[in-house]
Amino acid sequence: MNGTPVDRRALEAALPELPPYPGIALSAITLVTDDAKAEEARQRLMAADAIGFDTESKPTFHKGEASTGPHLVQLATEDRAWLFQTSRPAGREALREVLESASVRKIGFGLGNDRAALQARAGITLNNVLDLGEILRGPDHRGTVGAKMAVAHFFGQRLQKSKKTGTSNWANPQLSEAQLRYAANDAQVALLVYRAWLAQTASSTVGEGVS
Repeated sequence: MNGTPVDRRALEAALPELPPYPGIALSAITLVTDDAKAEEARQRLMAADAIGFDTESKPTFHKGEASTGPHLVQLATEDRAWLFQTSRPAGREALREVLESASVRKIGFGLGNDRAALQARAGITLNNVLDLGEILRGPDHRGTVGAKMAVAHFFGQRLQKSKKTGTSNWANPQLSEAQLRYAANDAQVALLVYRAWLAQTASSTVGEGVS
């Protein structure tokens, strides 16, 4: 990793005093429910060099219970987010095209299970993916870096993630406003952190070249 490594211990101590991360506006979130919205999403996402990516699944509560997710796939540019419910026919082909594209890089956090889950659930072969959780951790950092720590590190802000919303029923056909914003933020913040990391990396490289 180039740039300054994420210092989890220092950030956790500072986190309560940081201002809140504003997050994406509800008006910038599109739940893909028909072919017109799917086509708009496809065109916008396929035109990008990189997009934010995440998934949500209905939680399992019993030992041995198998997950049937992902139930929601979130994709975002810098100014918009599109949410695809995997139970809906609308958007399936657009989602497949974007996720399988080799030219559009998918950026996210903690993507270890997404590849297998999307293949099993939707027959989608995920291509060109970057897991920031792996990239951003320093040499002494145990585990992967999460979105909360990354937002604190790069933006000096506190990403608020509701446990209640995170463990809600993502298989519900009717998603709440809280679910829409939670899901969209997870995807968009990954892309914004990626841009900040690239800028920091470029700055570090230039600095190293100055004698």
